[in-house]
Parts: sequence; C-alpha cells; structure tokens
Amino acid sequence: MTGEMIALIMAGLLVLGLFMGHPLAFVLGGTAVLGALIAGKPQVLGIVINRIYGDVLDNYVLIAIPLFVLMARFLSDSGVTDRMFESLRLMLARVTGGLGLAVVLISILLAATTGIIGASITVMGVMALKPMLQYGYSKQLSTGLIAASGCLGILIPPSIMLILMSSNSGISVGELFAGAMVPGILLGLCYGLYVAAVAFFRPDLAPAVRLEEHITRGALLRMLLLEALPPLVLIFGILGTMLMGIATATEASAVGAVLALLIVIARRRFQWATFVSALRETALTSAMILFIVVGATAFTGVFNITGGLRATQNLMRALDMEPWMLIAVMMFLIFILGMFLDWTGIVLLSFPIFLPIVQEMGVDPLWFVVLMAVVLQTSFLTPPFGYALFYMRALAPKDVTYGDIVLGVLPFIGLIVLMALTIAFFPQLVTWLPDTLYRSN
Repeated sequence: MTGEMIALIMAGLLVLGLFMGHPLAFVLGGTAVLGALIAGKPQVLGIVINRIYGDVLDNYVLIAIPLFVLMARFLSDSGVTDRMFESLRLMLARVTGGLGLAVVLISILLAATTGIIGASITVMGVMALKPMLQYGYSKQLSTGLIAASGCLGILIPPSIMLILMSSNSGISVGELFAGAMVPGILLGLCYGLYVAAVAFFRPDLAPAVRLEEHITRGALLRMLLLEALPPLVLIFGILGTMLMGIATATEASAVGAVLALLIVIARRRFQWATFVSALRETALTSAMILFIVVGATAFTGVFNITGGLRATQNLMRALDMEPWMLIAVMMFLIFILGMFLDWTGIVLLSFPIFLPIVQEMGVDPLWFVVLMAVVLQTSFLTPPFGYALFYMRALAPKDVTYGDIVLGVLPFIGLIVLMALTIAFFPQLVTWLPDTLYRSN
C-alpha cells in the first residue's frame, strides 16, 4: 500500500473518530493501531512503543508540565488576583473602558504566572464578567475580551504549550520562552488598545463607572503594589532564573510551585482540603495532556514508518511555492485545524510534517514555532469547538447568548491574525531577545 493511501486512510479515520465524539488521545492511539494493521505492518507497533518510552515517558522536560499546573492552582487558591483586580477596577473605573483595561492587565499577569487557559478564563470570568455587564458594558465586548485575554496563557511564558513545543522541536525551552515573550505581551497590549478605541468611539459600549467607594488613589495604588508583589516575585523566580541561566525549565517549574505554595501559606489561605484538591486536579490535567502526547506519538510513529509522513511532505513540496507562501499555507491549515482540535493535537500532528520542510527552506525554526504559537491562540476562540467559547458559555448569565460570545471574539481573532502578520514582517520581535540572551555567544 502506497504512502498516499496510508495518509488518506489515517486522516479519514482520525476525522471519523473526532466527529464521533471520542476523546482525542484514544482517537490518535486507535488510528495508529488500525493504520498499522491496514498497512500490513503490525510489527511497527513495537517500534512505536519504544519511541513512546524514549520520547515521552523518559523526557525530563515534560516534568515541568504538572509542576506548572500545580503552581497555577496554588496561585488561584491564594486569592492574589482577586484583590489585584479589585484594586485596578476601583482605580480605572472612572476611565471610559477602565474595567476592560483592568481585565487585560490582570490577564497578562495571570498568563505570566499560570499558563493554564481554563484557570485564567474562569478566574477572570468570575471576577470581571458580572461587574462589566452590571455597569453597562456590551455583552459582546465583555465576553470576547475575557475569552481572548484568558488565552494569552498559552503564549506568554511560562506556558505548557511552549514546553511541549520545545520537547518536539529541539529548541530549548529558554529560547522559546524568550522568543514568545515580546509577541505575547504585544498581543495583550493590542487587546488593551482595542478596548481603548472602542471606549473612545463608542463610549456606550464601554462606559465609565460612578462608584460609591470613597478610597483615595494613593490608598488604591498602595494596595495594588502590595497585591502585585507576590506574583512579581513568582514571575522573577520562574522566568528570571531561566533567562539568566540559573535553572532549567524543569527546575524553574519546581521553584514556581514552591513559591506559589509559600504565597498561599503567607496569605493564610492554606487548607489541607484545597491542597489535596490541587494535587488531584494537577494529576487529572497532566494525565489528560500526557495521554494525548502518547496517542499522538503513536500516530505520528505509524504515520512515519508506513510512508504517510513522507507522502504528505512530498505533496507540500510539490506545491512549488515561495517560502513565504508555503508558510502562509501552513498557518492557514493550523487555523482551520484549530476549529476542530485542541493545541496539543495540532502541535504533535503538524510538527513532524512542517518542521523538516521549514528547515529545508532555511527558515529559523524558532521564528516559525513562535508564529505558530500566536496563530494557535485562535484554536480556543474559533467555533465550533473553541474551548474558550464553552468556558464563557458556562460562566455567562442566561441573557448572554452563544451568538454574543462568538461575535465578541471575532475582533480579537482579527487582532491575532494581525499580530501574526506583524511577526512575519518583523521577525526581530521574536528573535531579538533569544539572540541577546542565548545566541550572542
């Protein structure tokens, strides 16, 4: 059986399994087994098992994933973000669009300390959605802003997506974190500028608020600085130690988990019940991610050995496009896949196909991976299977429809595409910081 036939059969089985509603991890693993049997090469499954052990179970970098998940849960339990948002809400309330700006600023800080999309959107949705709607903010702007800002956690370091990308691309975690930092922060600032523009041209959609609280700005500023100190210490403990070469990603994740636990204890929020719950949720989240990694490793292993991978790469090479056009096609495919798959499956399925072609074209793999990370922001926002849409639907009151949420995220999808184009025209936004920290020698 030719590689082209194997590619079509395995792609068809993958799509069929997904539309039947089965979990991605088992669809990938099951497709790998069926693909090997249909190709008449069941012996490749033994090779794939060895590959799973070597690439996944024995991968030291992946230890950082559960540690960062645990750190995010500890930080959520500490209540730091609640007080910070309250301080910013009071400071910026009288500014037209001030509540929206507060959401963006807190979301950027959450992204730099958690890297978990569900946690960021849930925290911001619980804290900010009700006040924004209560004070007259547009339903679409409120839900779209919270959903899009919460997704910054997969782009701004420390991000578990970047860790998984590093593990499958050969790029060090430190370089990838450094490369994604500037685009991630700029994208967050773009969200803030969009809110400011909406507030300027349509103040009825993002009005200023008259508050009954009589607190001086000086007192609010002191409260904000006091509440911001623990997260800033956490950010320095993780990113500072990594970027200065003091710790690896795995070691930095352990530092972050310990610091987050100390913050919980210092704020007198530690309880054994929540501690055990944090461990349980970390185990469940990490198991879900690693099950997908195992299934995807099996899928790509069989896909490669049976010739499907080579056939797919040859098809892309046969397009005979300029490098920038081929990369545009790749990004478009990533965008379309994001409507149906989560980022884990997209990364693990696309990297073996795209990265060798990118390297053949002489394109910097770091730039390409960060560009892909930016585009993958849309995978949480695009219907029908955007996770951020489902999170917001669960958090929003009944008078906010699913259509409101979808229409609300559309401008932010446009901003993500704009940021991807900006990176394409100005690659230094990605490469400058890694070059300064890691490549100058």
